[in-house]
Amino acid sequence: MSEEGFYLSQYKAALERHAPDKVWIFDTTLRDGEQMPGVTYTIDEKILIAQQLDELRVPKIEAGFPITSEGETESVEKIAALGLDAQIVALARPLKEDIDRALKCDVPYIHIFISTSDLHIETMMKTTREEVLRQTVEGIEYAK
Repeated sequence: MSEEGFYLSQYKAALERHAPDKVWIFDTTLRDGEQMPGVTYTIDEKILIAQQLDELRVPKIEAGFPITSEGETESVEKIAALGLDAQIVALARPLKEDIDRALKCDVPYIHIFISTSDLHIETMMKTTREEVLRQTVEGIEYAK
């Protein structure tokens, strides 16, 4: 489908009818961007990206996953200390050591995640869905 020489998505009409009044961006570039093979950011590059996202008025920036390394912890700490308008978030599993490391970074928010795939729960985590739920509730309560 095209209009005035531009390609338009087949979903455009549906979006116009059901678009929310406001869309909030939760940017994960600083963490998820490094998941691409061969991509790593220096601390200075992460700071620059965070500042640019803030200039774009991105409201929430996931600064990193501190438990993964001392360098990641340092970058999250430095980004949190910048005093940006954006809310800075650290990623953590619902484990005390992950949450403690995120709290060490002095971030106002922690994004807690855990696998919900039955296959992953059974084969990689070697546990049950009930245990994952218990661990998640316990981790959230601990983080509060």
